[in-house]
Amino acid sequence: MGTITTDLKEAFRRGNIYIQLMYINVAAFVGPTLTEVFLQLFNRSLGGVFEWLELPASFTQFIIQPWSLFTYMFMHAGFLHILFNMLWLYWFGALFLMFFSAKHLRGVYILGGICGGLLYMVAYNVFPYFRPMVDYSFMLGASASVLAIVAATAYREPNYPIRLFLFGTIRLKYLALIVIGTDLLFITSSNAGGHIAHLGGALAGVWFAAGLSKGRDITSWINKTLDAISVFSFKPRKPKMKVHYGNSRQKDYDYNARKKVQSEEIDRILDKLKKSGYESLTTEEKKSLFDASKR
Repeated sequence: MGTITTDLKEAFRRGNIYIQLMYINVAAFVGPTLTEVFLQLFNRSLGGVFEWLELPASFTQFIIQPWSLFTYMFMHAGFLHILFNMLWLYWFGALFLMFFSAKHLRGVYILGGICGGLLYMVAYNVFPYFRPMVDYSFMLGASASVLAIVAATAYREPNYPIRLFLFGTIRLKYLALIVIGTDLLFITSSNAGGHIAHLGGALAGVWFAAGLSKGRDITSWINKTLDAISVFSFKPRKPKMKVHYGNSRQKDYDYNARKKVQSEEIDRILDKLKKSGYESLTTEEKKSLFDASKR
């Protein structure tokens, strides 16, 4: 993947929920891994504990561990697995926040994981091709959740330019189609369950974005539930007030007033971006947004 031209600072200012999600994923990976290494020093092992957090393909096993539909989306099989998922979450989490709210990102992450997991179980139990593998197949990873975020952003702003290393600039809709098309091509590969879950996550992202465009937020029940149990609570970061020392005669209130005007202008441009898209911005507005990302 390459560099995505997005206002990361603005994303951080509006909310850091995707950073929190990354912390949870990393903790869920590093914690058990270090524990396993420590236990091996005493010839002990966590054994089959991880399987109770992974999502089984078997409905019979799922009834015994229903929580796995939630926990699996924070578990990863190895370093490269979590590395690529977290890079995608970082890049597209910031991009998502340019068009949606932080609570929407939280809800879409969970919704994508749920839809991806359900599609995985249904496919393995319905299609004869997968039935021989049902009893010993488990799934883990944040890919379905991340693909939901990518698909939702692509649906909302399909022509947003993405700059990829070695490949140049490509519109977001084409990047999403390439990823989804790849999952369709490898749906019968050794990682068939993962590709099926990716498709479920992508469908969830499109479902969310299409519904929100009509005034219906299908993630509201997720956010209400999480708020009720205080999971993934977040507070948008407030901009820090800068104080300059030295021989300048400029008063603090003059400096803060100017910063307030600049902040209001950026907010206006971002609102226009959300309502009308990137192409609706004037050259000066694009420059202002670009300059703001450099501060």
